[in-house]
Amino acid sequence: MRPDHRAHRLYVEASLRESADVVLSPEQSHYLDRVMRAKIGDLVIAFNNHDGEWRGHIAETGRKAVTLHLDQAMRPPAPQGRISYFFAPLKQARLDYMVQKAVEMGAARLGAVMTLHTMVSRLNLERMQANAIEAAEQCTMIAVPEVLPEQKLETMLAQRGKDDVLVFCDEAAPMTSPLKALAAIGPDRTISVLVGPEGGFSDAERTLILAQPDVIVLSLGPRILRADTAAVAVMALVQAVCGDLT
Repeated sequence: MRPDHRAHRLYVEASLRESADVVLSPEQSHYLDRVMRAKIGDLVIAFNNHDGEWRGHIAETGRKAVTLHLDQAMRPPAPQGRISYFFAPLKQARLDYMVQKAVEMGAARLGAVMTLHTMVSRLNLERMQANAIEAAEQCTMIAVPEVLPEQKLETMLAQRGKDDVLVFCDEAAPMTSPLKALAAIGPDRTISVLVGPEGGFSDAERTLILAQPDVIVLSLGPRILRADTAAVAVMALVQAVCGDLT
């Protein structure tokens, strides 16, 4: 069943099943009742990672809570993708944009890595998760990406799985075809995309990264991209060759 883009679409943590009544959170209730001026009977699409996507309608409204009645399943749960996006934290507005775009482009996991030149030392993980959920709601996704706790670059590299391929976006890399480089990744491999801070990686960090197993060094062209722009560029390349755009 194709998603209905006219419907209100919400990520709901509660269990979703046929004929269930689901009481929405205060924030979601306020959004439907006060912002969208939704009425009883209006179509709502509810989804989460465990139960998939369900068609329902507003059964009850009120100042404190809105209740949905679920009618039928639309799409089953979707498996998380194989692409993780790792980045050096950015200032808040640009971080919001980057998270939203990385999710729209199919990142299954988002992880902040702390580097020598990282300019932001503290992250609001709840805000990152909220941005990821909002992007999933707007883009008719079912699986909401996982937001990982921030970690040091060394820790992130040490925790890679044995089947993982590291796609290292290096501004110092020679300009060769990124599509040809990515074509070497097999369909059974997981992919970790790594984009550095505005000041770039230090020489020691670059040496550490290049010493990792299964690294593909990627140039994003002759221009130095902002980190939030690089997220869109590299995710588009990886998805075009190794993801769901093929």
